[in-house]
Amino acid sequence: MFLSVFEMFKVGIGPSSSHTMGPMVAAARFLDRLRAAPFAAAGLRGSLHGSLAFTGVGHATDRATILGLAGFEPESYDAEAAEAALSEIDATGMVHPEGLAPLKFSPKTDLRFDYDRNLPGHANGMILMATDAQGDVILQETYYSVGGGFVLTEDELTSGEDKDHGPAVPYPFKSAAEMLEMAEKSGLTIAEMKRRNELSRRPAAELDAGLLRISEVMMNCLDRGLEGGGILPGGLNVKRRAGNIHEQLQAERGRNLTAPHVINDWMSCYAMAVNEENAAGGQVVTAPTNGAAGVVPAVMRYWLDFVPGATSARIPDFLLTAAAIGGLVKYNASISGAEAGCQAEVGSASAMAAAGLCAVMGGTPAQIENAAEIALEHHLGMTCDPVKGLVQVPCIERNGLGAIKAVSAASLSMRGDGTHLVSLDACIETMRQTGRDMGHEYKETSLGGLAVNVPNC
Repeated sequence: MFLSVFEMFKVGIGPSSSHTMGPMVAAARFLDRLRAAPFAAAGLRGSLHGSLAFTGVGHATDRATILGLAGFEPESYDAEAAEAALSEIDATGMVHPEGLAPLKFSPKTDLRFDYDRNLPGHANGMILMATDAQGDVILQETYYSVGGGFVLTEDELTSGEDKDHGPAVPYPFKSAAEMLEMAEKSGLTIAEMKRRNELSRRPAAELDAGLLRISEVMMNCLDRGLEGGGILPGGLNVKRRAGNIHEQLQAERGRNLTAPHVINDWMSCYAMAVNEENAAGGQVVTAPTNGAAGVVPAVMRYWLDFVPGATSARIPDFLLTAAAIGGLVKYNASISGAEAGCQAEVGSASAMAAAGLCAVMGGTPAQIENAAEIALEHHLGMTCDPVKGLVQVPCIERNGLGAIKAVSAASLSMRGDGTHLVSLDACIETMRQTGRDMGHEYKETSLGGLAVNVPNC
């Protein structure tokens, strides 16, 4: 099994990897199909199903789909150009994707939220259609946004084409047990094995440049969040707090009476800064999702700012180790809140961050696996219940607590020798079973939990 570090960490836009980035990617893929088709389409239509319908407005799913059909993609997203395009589409009822003739598309009538019909493959389903001049459908495709910005067609999902089909990698671990066995036999760290797997697919210069870009986008996002203020969009009137908390923490630095637990405020502040940027629709890195994007960069920044001996030269090891753990979770369970609740998002992110921190602090492969297990275990059963379908409450604070748990898990694991009762594999399987048994009300539909018990208008 091989899942690239650049699949776990993808540059994109907020507020949601599955509900914003995924639909935009699906629309881009549909345009590619149209460009390759032997016929010319005259118009476009679409429908959003399941969680994409129930929380689509709060997650800007409709906006992302519209922009995707107009030719926008997450990694190259230009906010100013997007606003201009949306205004033009509203005024003309047409989209102008590159390489295609202008296509009729009126968002109010041609993009439908279908609350009655869930698609069979995944909770995040959507159907895109191309029509002829008479309005008859001439091309149709079903897409599933399966978490973290990953998108599969219905055929890909049912046939297993989402599995890796590239050249063989030297360390193809599919479980934590296999990962530890390969590490012991090879004498390599988890980061070194992951790096060698990556190098079987791309040159070293490309890998290093990509990792540098991921870390830079993460830190730039965090810094923008620390400088941000005002009210987040969406109607909940949630105040951005990271900047104010950061100012208070900086003012308190150096005071002898500062309590030791204030370090938790730094970690929360870092994570909240990222997720406030995400909620505002800014540029973020999926880690492994947008809703959980604050945990990994917050822990990484905590390490750089507060841990003696930390150096940016070790950031690749942090990211590669975190990606290895995230890949195991995705392959054996899920990183999608709509599929398994927030345990699959913030829980996975906390496990990834704990593993990365343990690695750069000198942990053994066994200690790293233990750190990931501790962090994930103590998120089991966590529901995804965003108020008003927005990635704000409880999501922003939840990232802060996920970062704190990750640091605690890494520290606790390094107090032992790596032996422990519950394996990471058992914990991942438990998360999968828990997600399967969890009611759909608690899986990103905003039909249960805080979403129905907190006034949101």
